[in-house]
Amino acid sequence: LVVPTFAQDDMSCNVAAPSESVEINMIGWSFPITDFYADELEGCNSVDNLTVNTQLLASADAQEQVRLALSTGVDSPFDIVHLSNAQVGEWGGAGWLTPLNDLIEEYSEEYNLDDIPQVAWDGVTLDGQIYGIPVVSNTLHFIYREDVYNEFGLEVPETYADVIEACNTIGLDNLDYDMPFTINLSAGWAWEIEFFQFLRAFGGDFLNEDLTPAFNSEAGLQAVELIMDVADACMGNAGYSFNLTDQEVAVQIGTLPSTNMWASRAANMSDPERTLPELLDVIAYAPAPRVSEDSPRAGSAWNDYYAIPATSTNDAELIFQILMEIADEESQQRAAAFGSATRLSAAEFGGPYLEAAGITVAEGIGIYDKHPAVAIVRATLGEFLPLVGTGDLTAQEALDAAAEAYVEEATAQGYIE
Repeated sequence: LVVPTFAQDDMSCNVAAPSESVEINMIGWSFPITDFYADELEGCNSVDNLTVNTQLLASADAQEQVRLALSTGVDSPFDIVHLSNAQVGEWGGAGWLTPLNDLIEEYSEEYNLDDIPQVAWDGVTLDGQIYGIPVVSNTLHFIYREDVYNEFGLEVPETYADVIEACNTIGLDNLDYDMPFTINLSAGWAWEIEFFQFLRAFGGDFLNEDLTPAFNSEAGLQAVELIMDVADACMGNAGYSFNLTDQEVAVQIGTLPSTNMWASRAANMSDPERTLPELLDVIAYAPAPRVSEDSPRAGSAWNDYYAIPATSTNDAELIFQILMEIADEESQQRAAAFGSATRLSAAEFGGPYLEAAGITVAEGIGIYDKHPAVAIVRATLGEFLPLVGTGDLTAQEALDAAAEAYVEEATAQGYIE
């Protein structure tokens, strides 16, 4: 890991002091790199007449707070909101976010914004309007212990069939470990994310061109059935409540020999204050497995963004300049120690997981379609897919129930005639 060094002046907030007192409020969710960005934003409290408050919650809680605040159309209590690809169509399509095209064009040269790949900007662009600043590149990829895999004579899995074989070799009843491997099925939204990755890898998608449901197809059935095969072989009943933090901590203390985890959390694996010293050199990284030998990798391409609500009462240009304090080259290079920053110039400063994450994105299933109707799909799948895990519905029953609920809501909202 290359750690950049900068003069203290490089780390200061370079925003000009407002003529009158201004308070900027940010809401987002917490993982290592966003914790770093929150500290960077709060560094602007050193500027006269400027107060920056940051609030980091669990992702679902933060998103719900934003929806509640922005859907009313009244003045927003937030001036900066965190979103990922999954919210671009929903929040941008609803008119909740400020288009940033003019500000990006005005400040592009000053902040060298071309250093951020076009694909990251494309992910937050809807109908030609750019609704956020890309600050995190992310995906789910394979993390494993080399010593355990060597002990059992295992190769790094290329497919989920290989993952299941490795789980059978290590043993679900192995008392040395919580379980051999996990994917995240601890909540409805987590089921939906895993399903999306497997569905796309099988060649399916959420919606047809006419916005009718496509996910209750043969590819959708294959996706759910493979998720259940992985859960049965690798996780057992305890795995359904094993959330992202449980996964992370279990890897760090040695009770989970492999997992498919967010790259944004992988940075913590190299932290000697979080990971047991004897594990620091044996935790390794590989691209996300495929669902078959010739499929894309079952890992999506994600970015996280910071956006300005359309109903913020503060000056958008001032907020934009504050955001540039975490999107400039120096901040992004320091941020790379905590996660995958978006600037190309930051790549050399990142952690050992970056190669695996990059291959996953390059060979993976891409991003969500940005049509607002996708938000309805995600909500209905999050409601019904967990019922497969509990045994209350079969895979096909859950998909059909989600499709029926989607059609009803999408029709009510005018997406389907």
